[in-house]
Amino acid sequence: MKRSILATLLVLAFAAVGIAAAPSLTFTFSNVQANKTAMWTDTYAVNNAGVITGDYVDAKGVQHGMILTGKKLTTVDYKNCAASTLSFYGINSAGTVVGFCGDAKTEVPVGYSYAAGKFTAINFPKGTGTQAMGINDKGDIVGLYFDTAGAQHGFSKIGKKYTSIDVKNETSAAAWGINNAGQITVYAVNSIGNYDSFLKTGTKFKKISDPKATGVGTVVHTVNNKGDIAGTYYNSDRTIHGWLLHDGKYYDIDDPKGSALTRTYGLNDKLEIVGRYSPSSGGNVGFKATTKQ
Repeated sequence: MKRSILATLLVLAFAAVGIAAAPSLTFTFSNVQANKTAMWTDTYAVNNAGVITGDYVDAKGVQHGMILTGKKLTTVDYKNCAASTLSFYGINSAGTVVGFCGDAKTEVPVGYSYAAGKFTAINFPKGTGTQAMGINDKGDIVGLYFDTAGAQHGFSKIGKKYTSIDVKNETSAAAWGINNAGQITVYAVNSIGNYDSFLKTGTKFKKISDPKATGVGTVVHTVNNKGDIAGTYYNSDRTIHGWLLHDGKYYDIDDPKGSALTRTYGLNDKLEIVGRYSPSSGGNVGFKATTKQ
């Protein structure tokens, strides 16, 4: 009996050492530039093949939608979009991207999906403007829309069905990302004007809050198919930090070139992260962070 107890204690001791010795994540950062002449590159999403989407501003100051496969740039423009307004915020494994632009005639935001050279409009029924932000491998889409009173709400589009998303006792909800399990990242504004963030699973909202956030709060962006979550938090000292929630632990995602002004937007199942930072010289620069454990 004594041997059995001793063996159990040894097993528990080794397990505790194993847990304590579990390595933390480390991140390696590299700049992402649409092409050599791009003045500005925004990287908003990355799929499991490493394809990045977002937008860039060319040497003439004109913004374009961007799909970046390695160093191969696909520039996307659309005649129905007002000049310099098109941007893509989500991409799935098939390479379908979603985003929005200002309508060429009304400048009201219109959501779109784009694949194989074809645009498909995403408009919340009876909304006065729609922004598509995320897409999963099933083609489900999330984003935000404005109602006739000008109030902002999140939405999901599952198949052909649109559903409004709001957070109880909060305003200005937005849905940013959706994974293959149908989990949706949502943020909203609370009664004191700060951001609260949530992971919506079915009808349940689980609050997501980086403990280091001391300013206007935590903004959640993306959830991958393994349940890892990424976003941005804003501090009272006006610093901005990206973050990753992995295995219950929050990691800061700060590009070392970013003067504590890093935003994290996109995340894939390989823990590759994209976003942008602001160097001390000003402007915005896209980045990609690869993760090691």
